[in-house]
Parts: sequence; C-alpha cells; structure tokens
Amino acid sequence: MQALYQWQFGDSTGQDVALEFIAHRLPAGVDETYFRELVMQATERAEELDAALGALTDRPVTQLDPVERSALLIGYYELAHRPEVPWRVVVSEAVELCRRYGSVDGHRYVNAVLDRAARSCRPAETGAGG
Repeated sequence: MQALYQWQFGDSTGQDVALEFIAHRLPAGVDETYFRELVMQATERAEELDAALGALTDRPVTQLDPVERSALLIGYYELAHRPEVPWRVVVSEAVELCRRYGSVDGHRYVNAVLDRAARSCRPAETGAGG
C-alpha cells in the first residue's frame, strides 16, 4: 500500500516504485513476487480499477484519500483477479491497513466498498449468487 501511495504523489511508474521498494524498503518476509504483481497490476490497470470502483463509490475514486484509494486498488485487483485469496481475507487486510494508516473512519468506507465489490466479483463465494 505504501508503494501505491508513493506512486499517486510522484511521477514514477509503478515499476520504478516497485523496484525502489524491493531494493530499499521491502520488509523482511514479504513475498517479493506477489508484491511486484500487486504494485504493477494496480498501477498499470489503475484506470480500469478506478472505473470499476467508481461504480461502487459515492465520489470519483481519484478524490478519495490516497491511503483508502491505495487499499481499494489492491483489494479490487485481488477480488477480480486472484480468486485463490478468500474475499474475507482481501477485505480484512485492506481494512486493517486503513485502520493503521488511513483517516479516522476510512476503514469503514473501504470495508463497505470492498464488500460491494466482493458481491459483484465473487457472488458464489459471498453468497450473493442468488
């Protein structure tokens, strides 16, 4: 999430940010391959992900707090493209990141948006399949 936060404020590419984090700031024990995938896919697909998220939010995604936007980009990407990660894990991790780094009630907003996203992306898994 910190890499995406940095990407939003700089003029670096997702690849540049990912490489910088891997070289200097990636915490021990983090799966480098998965980290790179999340950063690259969230930045390269940002327009697509923002559009999908925009249908679930009450304002343009680009107007969201950067921490919440970062968590939503990662969360939506995982919900849509990484079905092996349980939806509850995706939502829980995004909420926890926002509790830790986001605005006071940002975690609630992220929780609500990703719950809607999960119902849309994974109806059978969430029980929203009818």
